[in-house]
Amino acid sequence: MLRRSLLLAALGTVLPAPAAGAAGYVRDEVVVRYAVAPAPVTRAVKVPAGSTVAATIARLRERPGVLSATPNYIARASFVPDDPGRIGLPGGWLQLQWNFAGPWGINAPDAWDNLARAGHPGGSGVVVAVVDTGVAYSDRGRFTRSPDLRGNRFVRGYDFVDDDSYPNDLNGHGTHVASTIAESIDNGVGVTGVAFGARIMPVRVLDKRGEGDSLAIARGIRFAARKRVHIINLSFEFGRRVSARDIPDILDALRFARRKGVLIVGASGNSRRDDVSYPARSDDVLSVGATTERGCRAKYSNSGPTLDLVAPGGGPRDAPLRGDPNCRPGERTGRDIFQMTFTGNPGAFGLPAGYRGTSMAAPHVSGTAALAIASGLLGSRPAPAAIEAHLKATARDLGTPGPDEHYGAGLIDAAAATAPPAVSSSG
Repeated sequence: MLRRSLLLAALGTVLPAPAAGAAGYVRDEVVVRYAVAPAPVTRAVKVPAGSTVAATIARLRERPGVLSATPNYIARASFVPDDPGRIGLPGGWLQLQWNFAGPWGINAPDAWDNLARAGHPGGSGVVVAVVDTGVAYSDRGRFTRSPDLRGNRFVRGYDFVDDDSYPNDLNGHGTHVASTIAESIDNGVGVTGVAFGARIMPVRVLDKRGEGDSLAIARGIRFAARKRVHIINLSFEFGRRVSARDIPDILDALRFARRKGVLIVGASGNSRRDDVSYPARSDDVLSVGATTERGCRAKYSNSGPTLDLVAPGGGPRDAPLRGDPNCRPGERTGRDIFQMTFTGNPGAFGLPAGYRGTSMAAPHVSGTAALAIASGLLGSRPAPAAIEAHLKATARDLGTPGPDEHYGAGLIDAAAATAPPAVSSSG
């Protein structure tokens, strides 16, 4: 048996409070368990300058009296937010948001743990532009900020419908979309958002009926791109007769945003078609279809060869896809997507039913992209192509094996998209 005094002198300095690394263990130390009388002793030993955790472990394991040597792995408290949902009890959101934590949800809670470990909880530091009907972002005149989007949640946007600096929502759609992306959590209010630490830029291009013209939309996309947001969410579609030659200004705006390094996420459309609607059909947009609570493509969701991913969009009806065990088109039991928005006139907030569609699916992908960017796994300012490839590579395969026209690369998986690289005990 070795003596304690010799161990500490020979094998390194004990660190009182080492810094945590992003890979799930302490970068500059190894946990060593020694055979010392009368009982084994465990110490944290510093990795020598110029060496690595793996090399230090290998050297220590060869020494007499060393029972084990491993990376100093980091554990974090995995919390369940207290948001009450509709039942009014802490954690009640879990009964409502199947799309975040259910078997066919996006695995948001594990992603939140990953982001806490990365030091950017909830996607902090990322800005998402919601180009939509506006957002309930301010207390001004007859307008009221959403009670679940309080705090420093917004950056300055613009209203391209009324041509002013106040992109307030008069419809509720944009607020619902923004809430899926970034609704506050663990505050005892409402439900939860995917990237609750991200900030939202409200850009109003759709009016109180949810309609907007191509000029306003193109201007809104360019505005957000010039402000260097990280992500633009487009939860709307043009009709099936609109082709690329009909919207050249929008396509030019999309190319402009892409060149600026902005990821653009768009809804595939709700027309049950076998091709994706514009603007999501553009090569510069990550197109998103919708799935139901059973993990089947929603009956309303557009599909086709240009579909990139799917995400929860809700609704009771599955698409009639032969051979897909998740699809039960004869049943009508799938739930909608619940987020805090208007229950009537602007200023009356709640968790209304009736929100289903690829408009609801797209912000799940925007929120997950915000988490992936904030995680640092892809670098400090990853290119849109790198983000897209990563989200596709980490998606859950649905339907026939591999990418297909019904599900694209698969169901977005926030936990997999934010998981640090696996670390073995020997490297």
